[in-house]
Amino acid sequence: MVDENNVGWNFDNSYTHLPEMLFSEQEPTPVKSPSLVILNESLANSLGLDSESLRSDEGVSVFAGNQLPEGSKPIAQAYAGHQFGHFTMLGDGRAVLLGEQITPHGDRFDIQLKGSGRTPYSRGGDGRAVLGPMLREYIISEAMHALGIPSNRSLAVVTTGEPVIRETEKPGAILTRVSSSHIRVGTFQYVANQGAKDDLRTFADYTIERHYPGLKDADDPYLSLLEVVIKNQAFLISKWQLVGFIHGVMNTDNITISGESIDFGPCAFMNSYDPATVFSSIDREGRYAYGNQPKMAMWGLARFAESLLQLLHDDDDQAVEIAQNSLTKFKDWYHEYWLRGMRAKLGIFNEEDDDEKLFEELLKLMYKHEADFTNTFRALTYGQFEGINVCDTREFEQWHEKWQTRLDRQEQSDAESKELMRQNNPAVIPRNHKVEEALEAAEENGDYSVMDRLLAVLSSPYDHSIEQTEYTSPPPDSDRPYRTYCGT
Repeated sequence: MVDENNVGWNFDNSYTHLPEMLFSEQEPTPVKSPSLVILNESLANSLGLDSESLRSDEGVSVFAGNQLPEGSKPIAQAYAGHQFGHFTMLGDGRAVLLGEQITPHGDRFDIQLKGSGRTPYSRGGDGRAVLGPMLREYIISEAMHALGIPSNRSLAVVTTGEPVIRETEKPGAILTRVSSSHIRVGTFQYVANQGAKDDLRTFADYTIERHYPGLKDADDPYLSLLEVVIKNQAFLISKWQLVGFIHGVMNTDNITISGESIDFGPCAFMNSYDPATVFSSIDREGRYAYGNQPKMAMWGLARFAESLLQLLHDDDDQAVEIAQNSLTKFKDWYHEYWLRGMRAKLGIFNEEDDDEKLFEELLKLMYKHEADFTNTFRALTYGQFEGINVCDTREFEQWHEKWQTRLDRQEQSDAESKELMRQNNPAVIPRNHKVEEALEAAEENGDYSVMDRLLAVLSSPYDHSIEQTEYTSPPPDSDRPYRTYCGT
């Protein structure tokens, strides 16, 4: 055990008090020669941890799973999930939850090692992870946080000094992931499928206590839990859509009860606007395409509702009716959040009935002319349209006139509208080709400077600074579509 007094570890292990079916005690598998690649100092400080101590040999040993912090009771969590529509029993096959860090402000965060070795849920896998995908998750999760999108975060990445065999031999790595919890829709599916009603009630009570304690006194806390999760997911997906983020694997084990984004394997950000955009190599039918994400969130939430039916009403038919009535609210909530976000992206403060038509006309033009999603809104923010192909058309001129007329009908000044747009239209996103450049430099040459520069730019996406300019360009034209992989 590592003495937590110098580092600041302050663990609780409330999850281990739940029914044993929900987890297995599991220590990380030690690695040969760990080395720190990157440490998130600002996140460490917010968690109450001392960055200098985390960089020490003892600190790196914790990130590698070679030593346990004082107070840690490591476990692997069990859960299930619909993966591309097919129900499967799952669990942490390559991750170990060290415990729950209690911050100086009393907040609670899971500290999880990803790539830390085999667990009872590994299903034949080696439990290890490759450097590139772990750095990718670090980059994307921190970019999501900077964009203001609820997300788990990344504290550190270490190399293991051991190779991992995939298609070829790759450098092994372990990511330290920080999340408000790792409770998923798939966790509830697991309990509903494997446990008794009392187990489900116990788990639902725990989830309410951990994430939504204000619901404890509600007339129907379980119905309230269902609806707050639906509402939070509606908000989350609207945030994805407003920046062109495509998750890639919206399986129910990747839908969190907290409303945070999780698991950044085959995700990517859209360049040219196209609702059919898919990046994942395994999503051949476009199930999780950009334009399908709201519908797929609704589908996953329906599976959550199914898992709660026993708690919603003793009569099965009435329980289903209650769940269905709640699920219908997703569409309205999502629509409200999306409209609110689009108004902000176009500098609109008030509401008018024809706003949605104005937004849809712009998106149709962007689709027709293959306009870059991020750069089009950035150009609108500053009125600088050079190089934005859609802006050279007569159709855009007509739309622009409608937009300006719409802005003239509100009390706020042009300067106020531009500031609202600047705060809601990022100058930079994790451009796929820039992420790949950083990963290639790290994996092939051990050069982390490319990643460091990228992370610095992505940390302030709404700054619109000169330093960000080189990161705003779309990738060069290619005959080959960009593909992402689940990657381990």
